[in-house]
Amino acid sequence: MDMLSQERLLHNFNAMKEFTDTEDGITRLAFSDEDWRAREFIIGLMKKAGLAVRSDSFGNLIGRREGSDPAADVVMFGSHIDSVPKGGNFDGVMGVLASIEVINWLNENNFVSENPLEVVVFMAEESSRFGAANLGSRAFCGTLTSPELDALVDDMGISLADMLRYRGLDPALLATAKYTGKIKSFIEIHIEQGKLLEAAGKQIGIVTGIAAPTRLKIILAGDADHSGATPMHLRHDGLCAAAEIILLVETLAKEAKGQLVGTVGAIQVSPGVMNVIPGRVELGVDIRSISMPAKVHMVKLLLPKIKEIAAQRDIPVHIKTIVNETPVIIQEMVQDALINICKEADYSYMKLPSGAGHDAMHLAAFAPTGMIFIPCKGGISHNPAESASMEHIVAATDVLYQVICKLSQKEFSWKQSV
Repeated sequence: MDMLSQERLLHNFNAMKEFTDTEDGITRLAFSDEDWRAREFIIGLMKKAGLAVRSDSFGNLIGRREGSDPAADVVMFGSHIDSVPKGGNFDGVMGVLASIEVINWLNENNFVSENPLEVVVFMAEESSRFGAANLGSRAFCGTLTSPELDALVDDMGISLADMLRYRGLDPALLATAKYTGKIKSFIEIHIEQGKLLEAAGKQIGIVTGIAAPTRLKIILAGDADHSGATPMHLRHDGLCAAAEIILLVETLAKEAKGQLVGTVGAIQVSPGVMNVIPGRVELGVDIRSISMPAKVHMVKLLLPKIKEIAAQRDIPVHIKTIVNETPVIIQEMVQDALINICKEADYSYMKLPSGAGHDAMHLAAFAPTGMIFIPCKGGISHNPAESASMEHIVAATDVLYQVICKLSQKEFSWKQSV
């Protein structure tokens, strides 16, 4: 069984590599032609596995394997297939291909589930195109709003609403994308996107919580004056103020002693000319933690200090909160169920938090939710060098298969499993 699945998985991973806009890494932005062709390929795999495939009004794919009791709560699993620019071929894709492979295993083993099973492929998980993440899972959970469809615009000036129309989807029907069935559980498998598993030499990671971001846009309105004719004491250098703020974010994050991380990952400087003092500067600040109080505390410290830096340089500053999401703590009963499977199958494992956000964090508000991680080489992700071993992929797929087998029996309840 393992060799057959490994060959099939390897074939499908290689096929997914072809759906990219670049030769250097995978570029498959949400709703792009490459994304849409990959989506059609996935639909083909789902149908070949015997799933009844439908699309909601946002383009999320749902492939259903009927249970012996069609009215029972649905056991759900899946991930996404869009990528960042010049990313890797495992982020999200592994969760989708492994989920379809689980269906193949169930079919080949003639397994009859009592609960219906649904594999979900969420659209637009990455924030790369429209500046906001997990759009498909948010639509699926009913938390994406119609005004956002017009407000979210890509670098070409195309709104999310217009892109939906281009793909034959009606933005006016967004509300109908909300899933109305009862979900017994949602499980997602993913590469770790970090170094902990590889460093510990473990095959499987059992996720304890999913960090959520608070993202700020900071606009410093400095004066773009001549670099030679303006003396130092008369300057209002937006970039110098930005440099102080960047280091401040790093300092406060370090002082949190492991409770969170802080990053300034985007800088736009105007006019961006060597012999002109930087004037307007925009910073993108990303603060992440699995502890909401820790995030709140850092922002409380950060904002007045930013204003103080700007005031000392006599530079107007505007601070906008773009995102302030709530972290998710994975229930211990779900962690324990996955750990028990790892023990039974003799897979080495460790518990760890997820520093990256995932679609699972939105499903967690509706049903017991779990995440299974595997190591990625060097902890590298969102990069052409992203890599994961087929041995680990098969192991994670096996864990997913076993937990789906358990969950899909009506007699199973989380309380009884721990």
